Amino acid sequence: MSGFLPDEPNAEVRVSPNFGPRRETLKPDMIVLHYTGMATGTGAEAWLCDPASEVSAHYLVHEDGRIIQMVRESDRAWHAGNSSWFGRTDINSCSVGIEIVNPGHTLGYPGFPRRQIDAVTALCSGIIRRHSIPAQRVLAHSDVAPGRKIDPGEKFPWKTLFAAGVGHLVMAAPIRRSAVLKVGDAGTEVEALQSMLALYGYDVEISGAFDRQTEIVVEAFQRHFRPRLVDGVADGSTIRTLQRLLASVRTALSK
Repeated sequence: MSGFLPDEPNAEVRVSPNFGPRRETLKPDMIVLHYTGMATGTGAEAWLCDPASEVSAHYLVHEDGRIIQMVRESDRAWHAGNSSWFGRTDINSCSVGIEIVNPGHTLGYPGFPRRQIDAVTALCSGIIRRHSIPAQRVLAHSDVAPGRKIDPGEKFPWKTLFAAGVGHLVMAAPIRRSAVLKVGDAGTEVEALQSMLALYGYDVEISGAFDRQTEIVVEAFQRHFRPRLVDGVADGSTIRTLQRLLASVRTALSK
């Protein structure tokens, strides 16, 4: 049943009752990518449209590339939950949420089919055009809710999206034996790491103490930008990759 015209021309419409008005902004300025974490796409689609679930997303993308729109982009879907980015905590009010059908880590976590990723890429491209969303604000659920969420996970092919002009990425620095920062460490180097993570947008306290929350945020960063090794340890590769990302943002802003 169609309740509105889709914002994305190639999308089918299945209306979810789980939405409301955007509270803090008139238009989205961020895309948040999720995986469904359920056994089937059919089940996930039904759950996101069930009033009892009290969850939804603007879009769901099936393995075969079919795109389902459940909430208008002008409205606030309920997908991000308790989350934060650059100090903003109502991520639902400033984002478009895309659920990507994948059973997730607890159910085997298979790779993402190419047809599905092509559809996600095209969908993101359209949303970016419609709302002028900056590249560095195409994010993972794990970025805005580190520790609480790990989706879409380390197998998600951010490189494929970036090659098509979606998202922000740099070449990850090689993993080599180097000095590391880890839980229990403290001092100016830890403070610098926390400052860089916060400068990129992550919710981390700049305390100079490498605590469990810092480890969780480092894991989230690695899962998106250095997925070859996700261990929460800030080795040289992690720190250099973060530095490259921040330098890339500065270069983009100076143009």
